Amino acid sequence: MTSLLSVKNLSVYYGAEALAVERVSFDVATGGVTALLGANGAGKTSIMKAVAGLVPARGDVIFDGSPMQQLPTRERVRRGIVYVPEKREIVGDLTVRENLVLGGYHIPRTARQARIEMVLDLFTEIANKADGPAWRLSGGEQQMLAIGRSLMAGPRLLLLDEPSLGLAPLLVRRVFERLSTIRRETNLAIMLVEQNLRMTMRLCDEIHFLRGGRIVGQRRAEELQSEAARQEAIDAYLGASAAA
Repeated sequence: MTSLLSVKNLSVYYGAEALAVERVSFDVATGGVTALLGANGAGKTSIMKAVAGLVPARGDVIFDGSPMQQLPTRERVRRGIVYVPEKREIVGDLTVRENLVLGGYHIPRTARQARIEMVLDLFTEIANKADGPAWRLSGGEQQMLAIGRSLMAGPRLLLLDEPSLGLAPLLVRRVFERLSTIRRETNLAIMLVEQNLRMTMRLCDEIHFLRGGRIVGQRRAEELQSEAARQEAIDAYLGASAAA
């Protein structure tokens, strides 16, 4: 597969001295899923925000052959890079449908309506609540809405930050099932930030392990099929306490 996204020597600072990410490099293939796995504070979200253009960063972010470093977030969205934050950030006072409209604000109305129907067909749990306020949705349904809203923009690369955060195991499985469907039915590339290794393996092609703002190891998903292999990777890169 060719690389849709290439990140080279990416560093992220907060203030003059606080280094959150140090010289990180990785690729996301066209139609592929690359995961960043690590404990809280490892730098995963900072990398996501840097790729999305939400925080200043040093290094190179190349998307479909073009440098992104000087482009604002809005232009990156137009080119196909869409970020789904870990706290979802849906607008609770708006209806589910209105939240979806927000995600596709920049596309023609006819195309927007078609995408709304596509999202509601994919996430059937929120389809019958489309005209009700978003704050009434459960945590899992809010996550589905957040992902659905991102799909309204017609992304080529979806940046998913902790989609399992705060969800019960059953809802986590449902969310990841929908992500698998999206991947199977489209050529959408996904960059996934997670702490849950087992769920991550169900979706991704390769995993980069982060600790202290650096990538400390990499594995292909097929290399982690056995329990022994998963435990070896956890112990080597994350520490035994990360065996979630």
